[in-house]
Amino acid sequence: MERVTLRIPKQQIEEVEQLVETGEFPNRSEAIRSAVREMINEQQDGRHERTGKRNWAKV
Repeated sequence: MERVTLRIPKQQIEEVEQLVETGEFPNRSEAIRSAVREMINEQQDGRHERTGKRNWAKV
């Protein structure tokens, strides 16, 4: 696995931490990996063919 450094707004990382604390994910890294997998799967499934792409950068 490769290491990737990224910046995430404080509110979003607090929400990720909440998912970890409630046991939905074992740690931050797995929560973020899950989000990336979901994004890739949606793109591959063609769920956003009509618009051409999804705006993942919304905060």
